[in-house]
Amino acid sequence: MTIGIKSKLSFMMFLEFFIWGAWFVTLGTFLDKTLHATGAQSGEVFSTQSWGAIIAPFIIGLIADKYFNAEKILGVLHLLGAGLMYLMFSAADVSVFYPYVLGYMVLYMPTLALVNSVSFNQMTDPEKEFSAIRVWGTIGWIVAGLAISYLFHWDSPKGIAEGMLRYTFLMGGIASAVLGLFSFTLPATPPKVAKGEKVSIGQVLGLDALKLLKDPNFAIFFVASILICIPLAFYYQNANSFLTDIKVDNPTGKMTIGQASEVAFLLCLPIFFKRAGFKWTILVGMLAWAVRYALFAYGNAGDLSFMLIIGIALHGVCYDFFFVSGQIYTDSKAGVQYKSAAQGMITLATYGVGMLIGFYVAGKISDNYNGPAGHDWRMIWLIPASIAAAVFLLFFLSFREKKGATE
Repeated sequence: MTIGIKSKLSFMMFLEFFIWGAWFVTLGTFLDKTLHATGAQSGEVFSTQSWGAIIAPFIIGLIADKYFNAEKILGVLHLLGAGLMYLMFSAADVSVFYPYVLGYMVLYMPTLALVNSVSFNQMTDPEKEFSAIRVWGTIGWIVAGLAISYLFHWDSPKGIAEGMLRYTFLMGGIASAVLGLFSFTLPATPPKVAKGEKVSIGQVLGLDALKLLKDPNFAIFFVASILICIPLAFYYQNANSFLTDIKVDNPTGKMTIGQASEVAFLLCLPIFFKRAGFKWTILVGMLAWAVRYALFAYGNAGDLSFMLIIGIALHGVCYDFFFVSGQIYTDSKAGVQYKSAAQGMITLATYGVGMLIGFYVAGKISDNYNGPAGHDWRMIWLIPASIAAAVFLLFFLSFREKKGATE
């Protein structure tokens, strides 16, 4: 790659995740404090991410891979998304807000695959080159969080009281419009499927990889992947609201510690994976979810605030040790024939089915433990901690790692 192309791809990745981080982290707090949504309503709003993940393969497989250049579709989706983001900024009620965010997530989720396609198309050695591009996405997410807390102070008690969190959608919308226009300057990424070649719905959704479920170990991993997404949903839906409720200063800025740890632990993952093997790497990731929520349950904004910081910092272990190592395991089990299909199937199962269930459960639990005195955050966090611990125990007892599997 030339420096010019590398710079363009890095800027693309920065904006892609800046847009998501600009509004998604504070969404729970916005729904609770500004739109006065119930826990169930918040769960429905957050589940739009899952519906987007379920619908995304159709857009990528049936449109991007077959008919149009990826960078052009990326541009159109982000320009449409900018318009929907403005409507989200203007919405005064959760019932008005919901269809806009649903439409937005259906448009946004496919762009996560499109930016990867545009990047990979320019690389001769993706294993060495991609990480240097992808890291700019994490930086974009971090910059968005820092801007909300330390530059604009939208998540301060005064900012929340004045409804300033609404401006996160305006910031995301402007960035989306910029990326939409910028996308048309990106290197050409033509359709992958040859003209006239037929693509089945099963291929699009990765259903060909269902054959992998005949392997008992892979079936156990597949079920565990869905189940662990239930406690994961609690973090996305409740973490910012929780930190805001207990009066933690600059909560959105502090949550960027999670993204920084994600980068750090990603570097540690190959070493741990090689020494401990796949089973124990996955187990550490599961255990980290349980420990994180226990720290949230018993920490506070005062003398025990360090417990909250550690819980946030565990995001790198939670995500990398389970999801990234799971992607590696899936790739190794799939073989050449089903590589793409298997990854698609796991994505559909986790971000689609698993998170959909998780957001529903998180919304119901939040409502059940919300009274006149406010949320009972200890119970709200102990429940997903228990679910994560149960999934840990299930996987520990049932998964049998074969000798030589790590290699």
